[in-house]
Amino acid sequence: MFERLGGVVHERRKVVLLVGVVVILLAGIWGGSVTKRLSGGGYYDPNSESVVAANDIKDKLGVPSSDATVLFTSAQRPVTDPQVAAAIENALASLPRGAVPGYVSYANSKQDRLISVDKQAEYATLQLAGDTDAAQNASFETVKAALAKAKLPGVTVDYAGLVPLNKEISGQVSKDLKRAELLSLPIVLILLVIIFGSLASAALPLAVGICGILSAFAVLRLLTMFVSVSIFAENLVTMLGLGLAVDYALFMVSRFREELPRQPDTRHAVMRTMATAGRTVAFSGVTIAASAASLSLFPESFLRSMGYGGVAVVLIDVVASLTVLPALMAILGPRVDALRIPRPWRRKDTGTSEVSRGAWYRLAHSVMRRPAVYAVAIIALLVVMAAPFSNVIFGGYSTKVMPTTSHARMVTDRLAADFPGNATSPMQVVVESAQSQSAIAAYVSQLRQTPGVTGAQVTAVKGDGALIQVGYNGDPISSQARTTLDDVRAVPAPPGAKVLVGGATAFLVDQLDSIGHVLPWMLAVMAVAMFVLLFLAFGSLVLPVKAIIMNTMSIGASFGAVTWIFQSGHLSGLLHFSRLGYLDATDPILMLAVVFGLSMDYEVFLLSRIREEWDASRHSGEAPGVRNQHAVATGVQRSGRIITSAAVLLVVVIGAFATSEVTTLKLLGVGMALAILVDATIVRALLVPAVMRLLGGVNWWAPKPLARWWERHGFRESDEVAQPTPEPALPAR
Repeated sequence: MFERLGGVVHERRKVVLLVGVVVILLAGIWGGSVTKRLSGGGYYDPNSESVVAANDIKDKLGVPSSDATVLFTSAQRPVTDPQVAAAIENALASLPRGAVPGYVSYANSKQDRLISVDKQAEYATLQLAGDTDAAQNASFETVKAALAKAKLPGVTVDYAGLVPLNKEISGQVSKDLKRAELLSLPIVLILLVIIFGSLASAALPLAVGICGILSAFAVLRLLTMFVSVSIFAENLVTMLGLGLAVDYALFMVSRFREELPRQPDTRHAVMRTMATAGRTVAFSGVTIAASAASLSLFPESFLRSMGYGGVAVVLIDVVASLTVLPALMAILGPRVDALRIPRPWRRKDTGTSEVSRGAWYRLAHSVMRRPAVYAVAIIALLVVMAAPFSNVIFGGYSTKVMPTTSHARMVTDRLAADFPGNATSPMQVVVESAQSQSAIAAYVSQLRQTPGVTGAQVTAVKGDGALIQVGYNGDPISSQARTTLDDVRAVPAPPGAKVLVGGATAFLVDQLDSIGHVLPWMLAVMAVAMFVLLFLAFGSLVLPVKAIIMNTMSIGASFGAVTWIFQSGHLSGLLHFSRLGYLDATDPILMLAVVFGLSMDYEVFLLSRIREEWDASRHSGEAPGVRNQHAVATGVQRSGRIITSAAVLLVVVIGAFATSEVTTLKLLGVGMALAILVDATIVRALLVPAVMRLLGGVNWWAPKPLARWWERHGFRESDEVAQPTPEPALPAR
């Protein structure tokens, strides 16, 4: 199938390139403005109790939602002074109702929590008009303009809350994306020229990357017309789009260079490249896309949109690698090595014997002479690296992800320090269908007696419903607050009434509960997809199990590293971030999906060459164990430099996001770069050969019925048995 596709692309190479250029231009025009349509937030299950409670507070009780917080600080007189209080209330009352349908202030609620301990500050919460981020941001800008013109002598105005925070994060993410591109692109270009050895071939990954990224942006913009898409999806698309383009182009061009001197013409070289490397790229892309697609199982729009973006950019990169890239190779032919640069450190390929003298071949044999020693030592190292994750504490989305110089964070820190405990984040208890006010009063009395509760009061009443705000001991994300929440939810509801508990602690607990329920299904989908795809690719039931275990180890090591760095605060000075004290629960989930897929990428690259050599020796008469050792060592030699080079380039692309000012992006950049580095070096170069040597011929085992089925229908690289070939090459022919 892939060989025929290569022939078709070669025959219609100019048409394919013309279509590719048109697609890129249209995608660039359509998707160029996607940033303005992306949203912040989306971290919570819309059907969870806490989210339903928040909606009922606004819709059923008529209490304005807290979309933005305005902090008024009086430098001289206290805010309780009649003149100061009147000026603040007049300013709030004069806000356009089209932008602010409602607000909660001390004047209209008499809630003491809205006044600071020293009486020098007051805050009000605003409900902003609009059903989208763009509409609410427009309302927020209207508020800022109106309050800037208000007559508030001696009073300064600052802003915090969800909408201002998301707006600031979106702006910072866009800046960080541009900075990461400016930092990584020159390095990637230099490395591409060094690795590919010529300017002509080094330009090929950029063509694939541009096609993948711009087309994926167009897909994201299309999705924003129907669903909410997170601003962070833009960064994921850029990371994967460029990184995988480099991976796939490196693998395809290396094989094309290998085939050119062995085939009668360029057409046959393209066809053979597609039958081997093209097939591998297709399987790699499907495995990564399946891993990313598992994110769509979660109800949180943040994770779902990451899944959408990941699937889109991976599949588009694959399509570009199987159409645009071979068309370019068909046009270039031997000129793929044009504008070569001298690389004196690279030895010229001298024939088949070169394989047995290669450094990767010798390394693999060295490992396979002492497989148990290597396997035990590496597994122990990975377990030690993963150990900190056993003490992980999951927290929620907060201003801590922003730098200390962030305006929204500084105001939020002031609110936490200057106002009564939990003043800005009390538990919100909604009572609906109560039989009487006395029943609500009795329920409030029970809440006050709950362990950990510091106070409870009714702050809004409408018909047979009421809102009760509950104070508590500890930080909203602390274990103490979570225990108090459980106790509050355990208090019996008033007779015949329905009770919903919301607030910051409830949001976090419900988020963790939602993720915990979906996570097993996500893992099952990933494992089954990887197992089936790897069996179809290699005809073994043992290799998929080995690959899943290996990937789990490298991911576990990266989880331990980010826990040690970001939760505990190690390297905070070097990486310029504030210690979180916890990890956002969505970050490991995102890392799991992306890194698991990328690890399978390298596994497919390696096993495809090992399987090719295993098939080539089927009639050699050698024992399975001997054949296995030779296949592993040769496969490592043929793919070692490709995998390592691809990993280095991907680490540069992803690692550039470690420079982000947003801790979430910084964590993902550090965590994924470390996981890729560990996987491509320690795991693929050392642990895989050791384990495959210990397993011997068992590596290729499958029950006889499945083995016979695969022999007839499996996705081989070619219908013919591959012959041993000279060392491929990254190097020029």
